[in-house]
Amino acid sequence: MTGYCIRRPHRVDSRGIPVRARDISFFISLFFARLADQMLLFLVPLVVFQTTQSPALSGLAFFIETLPRYLLFSVCGILCDRRSPVTLLVISQRFRLLTCAMGVAGHELLGGVGWLVALSAVCGILSTQGFLAREVMLPQIFRQQRFEKVLSYSQLGDQLGMVIGPILAAALLGLWPWQIVVGITAFLFLLADLGLTLWHRSSRIELAPPEAAYDRWVDPFRIALKHIWHLPGLRRAAALSAGLNFVFGATLATSAAMVTGIHGQSEQSYALLQTASAIASIAILAFLAHVIIPLRAMGAIGYTAIFIGGLLTAISPSYGVYAAGYILVLGFDRMFTIYLRSLRQKIIPQKDFGKTTGAMITVNNLSQPLAGLLVGLFSGPEGPSLVIGGISLVMGAIGVIAAVSAAPVLKQANR
Repeated sequence: MTGYCIRRPHRVDSRGIPVRARDISFFISLFFARLADQMLLFLVPLVVFQTTQSPALSGLAFFIETLPRYLLFSVCGILCDRRSPVTLLVISQRFRLLTCAMGVAGHELLGGVGWLVALSAVCGILSTQGFLAREVMLPQIFRQQRFEKVLSYSQLGDQLGMVIGPILAAALLGLWPWQIVVGITAFLFLLADLGLTLWHRSSRIELAPPEAAYDRWVDPFRIALKHIWHLPGLRRAAALSAGLNFVFGATLATSAAMVTGIHGQSEQSYALLQTASAIASIAILAFLAHVIIPLRAMGAIGYTAIFIGGLLTAISPSYGVYAAGYILVLGFDRMFTIYLRSLRQKIIPQKDFGKTTGAMITVNNLSQPLAGLLVGLFSGPEGPSLVIGGISLVMGAIGVIAAVSAAPVLKQANR
């Protein structure tokens, strides 16, 4: 994250504020927002499983938590083309703070773990808006940098949140009930908002003007879907990402039950496993920030590693095998994400970037909550291993079909 800034240590903007300090405040805001979001993602499946002792209900909770954020990616993408992404990012962070406070208050008044699932689902929707706002802003803020490198550093902020988030959430959950932990996440959202405010006040970067209103509300959806279907490479990339997220979603939905239930490990082991996978992601992102890899190779390596990881988590005769598969899935997901985001930035026109990216992410990621639903519906007494194995085989089939048909398009994208 600091590598980008070190290259320009003496540049200042028109107010005399160092560009390095300005950029650091932007990435610090990203880090705190991701840290708080990751803590919520850690709490929901674990608290639900501890409360119910049911892997199926844990999977259903994951489905309820993740479905809204992916369904609304298209709407959030349209908003990013119609409104200032900075304003949308501010709204996202401040309303997440408010949602955490309201969720805890609702639990104290009425009781029930459903308040945790509900507040996490609402925060997920707001996280979707914040992510897409940053996605639209990044190419314009860092115009002079190699985009793969910018993405690597921005995702390093994400991964640092993933490293610290599970450890912090597990430690706090050992001291206090989940309501207090959620209150601490609200404070972290406040810190994220303060960092963004500092960056915004010190920055004079001009973003692309918002687009005019359409005659019909369906027009932006139609344009976005037309781009996904017709622009070279986007359709196949969407299919690959959907297959990958099938395995990724199943892994996340079952991780609490697999680690603390089937493999009989402690909550601390669960947190350490997530930390190990995040550290692997950081190593991969640091490597990608300094080494140029062709997009086609980057996508193929990431996809293959995640497929192997899914199979390992499915067979998992021991906790060590499961942990290896889990680390492969979550670690190399970052590599494939860099590939996908770089490909989108190269292909999608700037004026339609928000709406098309939002629609594509919706298509890509609906398989994540679907995976959680399948785990909830079809996991038998022996656990979700068979479901994960079947999902991994589906991912492999999608990869083979896409690889056979996509080679000419991907070669052209790499040039």
